[in-house]
Amino acid sequence: MADVRITRGSSPFTAAIVMVVISLVLFFLPLINGLIGGFVGGYMAGGVRRGLTAAIIPAIVVAVALFVLLLLFEAPLAGLFVGLAGGVVVVLADVGLFIGAALGGALAQSRTRLTA
Repeated sequence: MADVRITRGSSPFTAAIVMVVISLVLFFLPLINGLIGGFVGGYMAGGVRRGLTAAIIPAIVVAVALFVLLLLFEAPLAGLFVGLAGGVVVVLADVGLFIGAALGGALAQSRTRLTA
C-alpha cells in the first residue's frame, strides 16, 4: 500500500484541490462530504485563514464556470434562475466546507504550537 502523508502548510490551491476531490468522492453524503473535505484541506493549509482561503477558491471557480456556461447557451432568463439555484446549492455545500476548513486549520495551528 502507498505511503500517503498529509503535510501541513501546503499551498491554499493544493488544499482547495484536495477539498474538491474529497467532496466529489463522498458525493453520497451531502453535508458530511464538505465537512470532511474542508477538515482535511484546512489541516493541509496549516491554519484557519489559509484554510478558509482554500475553501473560497472552489466556490469562485463554480460561480465563474456557471456564468461562462450560461453565456455560451445565450439564455439570460434561464441563466438567472439556474444561477440563483446554483448559488443556493454552492452556499449550502460550502457551509460544511467552511466549517471543516476552520476546524482543520485550527487543529493544524494547535498541533504546530504543541510541537514547537
